[in-house]
Amino acid sequence: MFQLEQLSIAIVGLGYVGLPLAVEFGKQKNTIGFDINLQRIQQLIDGHDHTLETSSDELRHAKLLSYSSDLNDLKSANFFIVTVPTPIDDFKQPDLTPLIKSSETIAKVLKKGDIVVYESTVYPGATEEVCIPVLEKISGLKFNQDFFVGYSPERINPGDKQRRVTNILKITSGSTAEVADYIDQVYKLIIEAGTYKAPSIKVAEAAKVIENTQRDVNIALINELALIFNKLDIDTEEVLKAAGTKWNFLPFRPGLVGGHCIGVDPYYLTHKAQSIGLHPEIILAARRLNDRMGEYVATQLIKEMVKQRIQVVGSKILIMGLSFKENCPDIRNTKIVDMVKALKEYDLDLDIYDPWVDPQEVEHEYGLAPVADLKSDNYDAIVIAVAHDQFKSMTIDQFKQLGKEKHVLYDLKYVLDKEHSNIRL
Repeated sequence: MFQLEQLSIAIVGLGYVGLPLAVEFGKQKNTIGFDINLQRIQQLIDGHDHTLETSSDELRHAKLLSYSSDLNDLKSANFFIVTVPTPIDDFKQPDLTPLIKSSETIAKVLKKGDIVVYESTVYPGATEEVCIPVLEKISGLKFNQDFFVGYSPERINPGDKQRRVTNILKITSGSTAEVADYIDQVYKLIIEAGTYKAPSIKVAEAAKVIENTQRDVNIALINELALIFNKLDIDTEEVLKAAGTKWNFLPFRPGLVGGHCIGVDPYYLTHKAQSIGLHPEIILAARRLNDRMGEYVATQLIKEMVKQRIQVVGSKILIMGLSFKENCPDIRNTKIVDMVKALKEYDLDLDIYDPWVDPQEVEHEYGLAPVADLKSDNYDAIVIAVAHDQFKSMTIDQFKQLGKEKHVLYDLKYVLDKEHSNIRL
């Protein structure tokens, strides 16, 4: 019934997940990269990816890939892959609006025999409970009779140039055994690391949502240990180094847990759990603790400034790094912003410097204006918030030159040796 020779692919959503996928498929099969953002489409047509996940050369080598925001261009496809964001709202509830809208878009061009595969992170059951009814209602077609569905969770790691879409093992699943086999074959066209065929869509959804939940809980534990050790005046990094000499000790480190995955995905699982009458205590406790870390870091900095007898009100603070992780321009759900908000309550002057981020995007998303250059002898406190390679290559003298004669140096990411910073997380 399904033949690879007739495969025509459409990727709906060309962000950090969708574009690398479209580029790889576009090297082998006719592929349409679809996005409602006209500026994004034009940028890609011009051969530039502002997310830096794909290079201009990679874009050029995808000879069978075209870009469009025109619904009519999707009509030629028979295999749709949905890679839109799945954020949370202000009440930390899943916001499935992008997923529903993309399903509505596909449903308008859906034909008999077509397959729709979702990659966006959701709670177990969302594909069948939310997406499929939308596809059926608008298309007028019958699920598993006229069209079929699969789920293959994304495993993109933004900024990672070693772990790319082709060399990360891919989970696949389908709504029937035959469809599951075919979806698995399609992904095997580009996934060199191989695939793992899950027994059902719900298993694949659950597998994805617990990946980042597990990391969130582990980091929360280390963050709580850091709070304890700071109170006891014990260096957390030294404790973790010592404990790490045991073969089965997990190498997590404390920090601000942001980004579009770890700080978001657990809420999808807890939402589903609560809808069936379960209260996930450990997961929610981890989320609460991690969400408070930005404020804690700000408080620790202010305490150290007071201890050093540096006037806080009117002081000049430098935050080095704003993206949610190192060597990446992604600012979605960055928890550096929480620290910034907490510091601004002390009526001080803040500079944010990050060579990776787009200043216009930062202004639009957070109302902040990053500085373009650093000034010497200018700051009462310096916070190394993100471990970009540019910062890791700096010497201790270069950091100190940014500060006034008397200043605090707070190393959140263990970029410097212990003796060179006044305070560490």
